[in-house]
Amino acid sequence: MSDYNDELMRYEDAAEDQYDDFDNDEDMYDDEEDDFETGFDGLEDGYDEEYEDEYDGFIDEGGYDEDMYDDYSKTSIGKIDPNDRTLTVVVANTSGAAAEAVVFGGNAESAQPAGVTVVVEESSHKEVREESKSNPFKIAGMKYSVSNPLQFDNVLRIDRRTASGSKTTRVYQPRNATSPQNFSQSLIDDDNFEMDVTGQDSLRLMIEDGVTAVFTFTIKARANIGNLLKGGNVAELSRAPRTTGLPQLDLLRRSRPTALGLRPKRPVRRFRKRTRPTRNRRRIVRRPASTSRRPVSRLVRRRRR
Repeated sequence: MSDYNDELMRYEDAAEDQYDDFDNDEDMYDDEEDDFETGFDGLEDGYDEEYEDEYDGFIDEGGYDEDMYDDYSKTSIGKIDPNDRTLTVVVANTSGAAAEAVVFGGNAESAQPAGVTVVVEESSHKEVREESKSNPFKIAGMKYSVSNPLQFDNVLRIDRRTASGSKTTRVYQPRNATSPQNFSQSLIDDDNFEMDVTGQDSLRLMIEDGVTAVFTFTIKARANIGNLLKGGNVAELSRAPRTTGLPQLDLLRRSRPTALGLRPKRPVRRFRKRTRPTRNRRRIVRRPASTSRRPVSRLVRRRRR
């Protein structure tokens, strides 16, 4: 047993000599504290305390105050006035030959060919080009009327060109929105037409000689930089459904107007609770299972009689 204890003492002495040298380096441990759990010799505890003090001080100064920033939630998105979301673009060609007209394209500001005019009824084409640079918007839905139905054979090209020279083109075919059931063959109404209008985007079409084309675009969303002056969200969204011109459909899709901030009362539908007819129910009583009987012979039955 003594040999076993002596061997344990030797292991303990060897371990102490490997990690600590109290005999030769006593002065080294006067100012520092040993940290045998982590091995950083007291540096870990000091680092944590310094980091926590600096972080707490930063919080006290109000570095990350949630009230100073807007979370840009859905409730903060502005609303577009239903009477301020339409662009009526009139394109006419009197040059004597077919020519390509350019709508939008604020960055490039391409000049129109001779004899081709592009007019925006609500303001001017130049004003729309300038505003699209700082306040881009999204078009969702288009009405397209022409003086000659053959104009629908010409496709619309939606181009996006960057300052670095890259260019992407998407093609829209107006004939996809025409139908023999239309009462007017010179008018199409496509609710699925979409286009982002920034300074990089332009709409190009080949317009025939003597043809006048009228585009009625509906703005679905836009950015209003002026909202920053009021501390609001720059995004604005149109919540009213797009007008189609069909009274039956527009009445079903319309949102009820509010007056004095009060929501209109909706009729309350009352439902009668249907009562089920009573039926005579039969009570079924289950009899306990009879005990198993042994087979009875003929002789036993005769005796029972």
